[in-house]
Amino acid sequence: MPTSATVQGGGAQLPTVDDVAARAGVSRQTVSNVLNSPEVVRPATRNRVQLAIDELGYRPHASARRLRTRQSSTIGIRLDPVAGGISGSILDRYLHALVAHADGRSMRITLFTASDPADEIAHYARLRDGADIDGVVVTATQYDDPRIEWLARERMPFVAFGRPWGAERADDPDRLWVDVDGRAGVRAATEHLIGRGLTRIGFLGWPAGSGTGDDRRSGWEAAMVTAFGLGASALAELTIEATEGVPNARIAVERLLASGAGLDALVCASDALGLGAMMAVREAGHPHFPVIGFDNTPVAKAVGLSSVDQRLDVVARATLELLMGPEGTRVLPHGSAAADAAHRLITPQLIVRRSSHLAPVEEAGGSKAFDHNEREQEE
Repeated sequence: MPTSATVQGGGAQLPTVDDVAARAGVSRQTVSNVLNSPEVVRPATRNRVQLAIDELGYRPHASARRLRTRQSSTIGIRLDPVAGGISGSILDRYLHALVAHADGRSMRITLFTASDPADEIAHYARLRDGADIDGVVVTATQYDDPRIEWLARERMPFVAFGRPWGAERADDPDRLWVDVDGRAGVRAATEHLIGRGLTRIGFLGWPAGSGTGDDRRSGWEAAMVTAFGLGASALAELTIEATEGVPNARIAVERLLASGAGLDALVCASDALGLGAMMAVREAGHPHFPVIGFDNTPVAKAVGLSSVDQRLDVVARATLELLMGPEGTRVLPHGSAAADAAHRLITPQLIVRRSSHLAPVEEAGGSKAFDHNEREQEE
């Protein structure tokens, strides 16, 4: 049946809030609540309004909404410098997922560059003072991160992708963060190798001092101590350090193999390190030497490197839930989060690839021992 939304003066017209209200049998204010504060509307009513929106093809007028709410409907995020090598795709994949989920909430993402943390903070201030953004997402967190402290002090809405390493108030509900549990991921990878009967499992990681790197190494240590009771000196003998990059990892592993360390397998802090290790062991005549990376990059899939997947789509969705609420369409004021809902630690998933000779072991009953966060892929 034609309505004022579809026919007026002989021509087509976009549907309005009033049209949605009439179709759903609710007030104009209820429609507005569904669009802007859905959490205050009963589920049955919200579903009825959403059905009317879908049937009419209603789309909120973004500019009018910004004027009405005095919000930009925009989230800012620094675009990190171009990262060479394999692991540079991680932020790109996260940003893609973040933009997709933000679009579903009628939000936009604005990118900017900065030369250092101080410059990034200056961008935050300019964008906030110009009412260009409602909040920010902080990436590449570091020990005692000055960006986190400035945002918390200024009470500017933000979520960090990465824990605020070393901060005295890291568990403060005013400091929202979402992160991937690197410790759990590396521990799962190490325990997978232990389950295959391997004992001398080395760890190839970055030099100490990286919050993310230290966290991942701790997962390997926990698995090795639990399984074999190793002490600090024994763990040190099985540890290799290299700065990020395939060539650096390759050289470090070549040196270790030449020393006769007698390793059975390697767990690595990144896919770049994993690929370098894979190249070194194969060139040394060990084509079936097990190597596991971290990040599950496209390159890892292409070369058959088993890896730990960060589940970046889940991370992006959690980022917006912390910043905007479970179903919200606007950034929440700073300090709105409950103490038990201010942080999300995402459990990653071990991706096992047969072409890297890491097929799960056959258990006594003939079934394969799979963890709920482990998946096998044929390449």
